[in-house]
Amino acid sequence: MLHKMEDPVAPIQQPSVLAQADIKDRFYRHFQQECTEIQEQIALLEDYSLVGGEKQDAINHVLSGISRLSTEVSDSSGLIPAHDQRIYAQAIKALEEKLEETRSKFAPRSRFKFKTTQKNSSAVSINDAAELAAKQRLEPPSISGTGSSNESSMATTPANLMSPPNEIDAKDTLGDLPSFPKNYNEEMTRGSAGPIRKPSFSQATNVNISGHNGLHIILPSSASRATSSGSLTKLNRCIVDMSVPTANNAPFAGLMLKNIKGSLIIAGHVAGAAHITGVENSIIAVASRQARIHDCNNVDVYLHCASRPIIEDCSNVRFSPIPQCYMTSSEEPVQNQWDQVDDFKWLKSEHSPNWSLLPEEKRLQEEIWTTVVPGGPGVGTEDILRKIGIVTR
Repeated sequence: MLHKMEDPVAPIQQPSVLAQADIKDRFYRHFQQECTEIQEQIALLEDYSLVGGEKQDAINHVLSGISRLSTEVSDSSGLIPAHDQRIYAQAIKALEEKLEETRSKFAPRSRFKFKTTQKNSSAVSINDAAELAAKQRLEPPSISGTGSSNESSMATTPANLMSPPNEIDAKDTLGDLPSFPKNYNEEMTRGSAGPIRKPSFSQATNVNISGHNGLHIILPSSASRATSSGSLTKLNRCIVDMSVPTANNAPFAGLMLKNIKGSLIIAGHVAGAAHITGVENSIIAVASRQARIHDCNNVDVYLHCASRPIIEDCSNVRFSPIPQCYMTSSEEPVQNQWDQVDDFKWLKSEHSPNWSLLPEEKRLQEEIWTTVVPGGPGVGTEDILRKIGIVTR
């Protein structure tokens, strides 16, 4: 029976030296990846529009990420050496200062200036913290079959060095947007002659699909101009395919899937991190550099990931490599770590019961992805969901 640990620290009784080293190294790798991702999010803030609170939502997302990372360090204090905790705290402080520095660039100028606390000149930068960590961290004993990891340095590489070239250079080339931005979600809700919606997103700088029930949405190539960021939220019994616009050298810089039930999501390609939160009874196909999966239950993830996927507070998440029909030439040479999953709410040495590999006989075959999933005349969303095994629960 699947069960969720209420306290991931309590079950560990006097862990061995090898177990301590493994836990320490896993958290270190996790912290590094989270730091890098938050730096990327901060760098993208200037690309968001002030219209409709879009920029503030992005800022809140960054603040939430920093807060969550700080809480994780605090919760793991019993497993991490004191000097590592200090370096983690310094890196988090550097992230907070970088966020404030970036916000000040586009914040409205005020006639009045309040006195603020002077910046601590002794505070280390993110990169300084990484260098300090590399010098101070004790090397974990070599574990049979694994050896030392090249990833075990906290935020060792700045985001601008780690990001693929198309993530750095991909700026939206649209001219000035209309005074009243087009509401694509309202347009999709109004209905059309057929069962499939194909919103162009040609007048948008990002893809934001939210609040739909029972729709089959396919993004055309024109949406490749709106892939600075993407989010799918509050979807029920939907099919969304974003593979076409993100395949032609226009991957999402980052992607968020949140609060999705009983749906099929072909998320396409993501140059940075794919955040998957609050998804239930669904199937997801995505190719990304990083995958962060939180609070998900009964989800099949068809994944191509350049780093180890991380899950937290999940149950019955099953992993499979992404179908070949969604692969691109840029991903072919990249090692796919789809099956190297870390569960940060399961710190025992035994395999986590919260995730597993999807058996080959239960995976959707290539012809299903290429013939059934795209739909067609007279084929409804519910028909496709039933054929791929997503039934009403």
